[in-house]
Amino acid sequence: MPGSGKAPSPGGSPSSDALLIRRTLAEIEPVADKVTSYFYALLFVRRPELRALFPAAMNIQRDRLFKALLTAARHADDTAILTAYLSQLGRGHRKYGTAPTHYPAVGECLIDALARYASRTWNDATQAAWVRVYTAISQIMIDAAAEAERSSPPWWQAEIVGHEPRTPDVAIVTVRPDQPYPFLAGQYASVETPWWPRVWRHYSFSCAPREDGLLSFHIKAVPAGWVSGALVHRARPGDVIRLGPPAGSMTVDHGSDSGLLCLGGGTGIAPIKALVEDVVRHGRSRPVEVFYGARHDDDLYDIDTMLRLQKSHRWLSVRPVISDGPTLGLSGQLLQVVRKYGPWNAYDAYLSGPPGMVRSGVDTLVGIGIPAHRIRHDSIDELMASAAG
Repeated sequence: MPGSGKAPSPGGSPSSDALLIRRTLAEIEPVADKVTSYFYALLFVRRPELRALFPAAMNIQRDRLFKALLTAARHADDTAILTAYLSQLGRGHRKYGTAPTHYPAVGECLIDALARYASRTWNDATQAAWVRVYTAISQIMIDAAAEAERSSPPWWQAEIVGHEPRTPDVAIVTVRPDQPYPFLAGQYASVETPWWPRVWRHYSFSCAPREDGLLSFHIKAVPAGWVSGALVHRARPGDVIRLGPPAGSMTVDHGSDSGLLCLGGGTGIAPIKALVEDVVRHGRSRPVEVFYGARHDDDLYDIDTMLRLQKSHRWLSVRPVISDGPTLGLSGQLLQVVRKYGPWNAYDAYLSGPPGMVRSGVDTLVGIGIPAHRIRHDSIDELMASAAG
């Protein structure tokens, strides 16, 4: 574990610190909401100036930091996963105005909240373990933020230059950043609108990097979704939004000749389209099989674009799949339809869509012979957060 001096025992057994941390997490899990509320109450009482870093309404946003800390603690013994996860988190938190001086206060409040609600398992050894882990966590995040600061801003201003409604609740939004925005096809960005300050939601790019520097997103307005509703129903060309740094690892390995199996459900077709464009940009013909799932034919809002790409590139196959109602395409549940084709064991798989589809999709693909390390998708936690807003 970074910075703890307590390495896992031979054979991959958890370190003593990891065991203590897991006991704490197991005890607080039934009262996680109370722990979260108490944590933020402590933080805002002790450091009231930090309240301005968070949105006015915190029913969704308030527990993200706390959950992120607990997620990191669960991976305390896995240096590679921990560093990758926390580095991305540290870079992303720059957009909130997080500074190195904020981390000690957060750590103290975290430990005090845990001590209050994990009274059965809490002792001096447990507290020492959490101090070591939090010290390691915060240092990785601070270092990643400092490194990012040397080459990129904490956020980008981006003017909306295109707003194209495709269905009553889906719009394609195109923006022009105020300075170069480096990203990879398959990644996503956090987005803040002027109508909901400090409320950020994640959306995948629907295009590969373009020479004109424009970026596009497919936005679906969800019930009670503040950001998504504003972007679909309120935003217009000329409005300015803010973008956080790009994130995500659902990108194409251009050093491989493997085919790509791409499953996109709903607006999950957006990053799939970007991946196809990326293959086109690199000029290498490799089989790309796209299954585009929706409930009804009318929900296939970008099928014409995908079919035009298929017509232009012989290595691309696009199959629309409809789960409910009549269709001229394939009928059934997306994952069940995918199982009928193949074999897929020589393909790299990409999943994008609702969290439930991604979860079951990973299980399905592993079951039909695709190794887990060749299945790529966005973080379930990020998908859950975006689905809420």
